[in-house]
Amino acid sequence: MTTKKKIAELEEIEEIEEEARNRFFETARKVLLAGIGAVALAQDEIEDFVNRLVERGEIAEKDARKLVKEVTEKRARRAEKELDKRVEELLDRLNVPSKGDIEQLTHKINTLTHKIDELKKSQA
Repeated sequence: MTTKKKIAELEEIEEIEEEARNRFFETARKVLLAGIGAVALAQDEIEDFVNRLVERGEIAEKDARKLVKEVTEKRARRAEKELDKRVEELLDRLNVPSKGDIEQLTHKINTLTHKIDELKKSQA
């Protein structure tokens, strides 16, 4: 295989990687936005519920603020875990390579680029 063909193949691989990255980031963005929307909706519902308890005198306002804070923090931890799980599942379904896979490919590309540079120098 000639040096020009190798360079062309490397450029094609780089273009494919860039397209995959763009698709991944757009999908991840949509997942994150959906997660944020769900958390915001849940937060509003929690606050409304606790405010009704305060209005009915079933809970003190100070206790209500503390309760909202505790519930919010607990929900945030759960939401984060669930979001992580869904992102991992999404990456798996999209057949997106892991960080380790990308690092290996990057290393191989760097090695090939170095070899191509050496071939260019030896032909000059």
